Amino acid sequence: MSEQTINPLLDAATIEQAEALGLQARYIVEGYMSGEHKSPFRGFSIEFTQHREYVPGDDIRHLDWKVLGRTDRYYLKQYEQETNYVAHILLDGSASMRYGSKVGRGKGAGISKMDYGRRLAACLAYLVLVQRDAVSVGIFDNTVRQHLPRTGNMGSVHGIMTMLAAYNPSAETNIATVLHEMAGQVKRRGIVILISDLFDDEEKILDGIQHLRFGGNEVIVFHTMDPYELEFPLDGLVEFEGLELPEKVQAHPHDIRKSYLEEVNGFCDRLRQGCEKLRSHYVLINTRRPLAEVVHGYLAYRKGGGQ
Repeated sequence: MSEQTINPLLDAATIEQAEALGLQARYIVEGYMSGEHKSPFRGFSIEFTQHREYVPGDDIRHLDWKVLGRTDRYYLKQYEQETNYVAHILLDGSASMRYGSKVGRGKGAGISKMDYGRRLAACLAYLVLVQRDAVSVGIFDNTVRQHLPRTGNMGSVHGIMTMLAAYNPSAETNIATVLHEMAGQVKRRGIVILISDLFDDEEKILDGIQHLRFGGNEVIVFHTMDPYELEFPLDGLVEFEGLELPEKVQAHPHDIRKSYLEEVNGFCDRLRQGCEKLRSHYVLINTRRPLAEVVHGYLAYRKGGGQ
């Protein structure tokens, strides 16, 4: 587990707990390697993609004997249809994700939704790769701005971390468009992981999720919110400034707290119920919570058969 000591996006405690639980597919996915996941396919494709080092328990029929003869090391041939599943991670990189309130004095206080999302995406990408599945990672606002295509190569983790760390949110979001585009581009059923504050039209978001589910993909939604957005603990006269729309409004939080919380809670409840109807996992994240706690809690729920 050397990667997490090299890259600040990877936390050792989070990774250790995540590896112990794993991220297994809930539904039949179009994966290929004999392993943990159910697959509708049998056998192997003839299209060679890369080598990987042999580990005890692997099928020796796929050893590359030529490489063994040259290097005296055991490597397996991997083919196009030799991955358990592909996880497509989509991280919202719109301007609203820049927000982060000053909460507490401990580690992680005041972290922005974007930085929290980066770390969550990094952790999940690392987990998928370390268990020898494949991952693609995209950052979007009203379209996909940065994208690293599907890979099952652990060496790709450096490129993933670099892309996540360097991105600077700036534009408005259009989540539904991105989800529909993803549904049209995904050639084989897999897992689509959306990390976002979901500040967009909720019905259109659910339509995009439904499109992905219609294609047989599993969808996981990590709804990432700042504690101030969820609790609204403000006093006095406050100027509210839009991050995606250039508007400023002055108001007394006390006067609008009740209606604001009713609207936010209703928004989250409608998204949760919509995801449940589509048999997709919805996870509301308060960025005050340690990432290790969030990841461990969700993976434990999933491993326990949470539907």
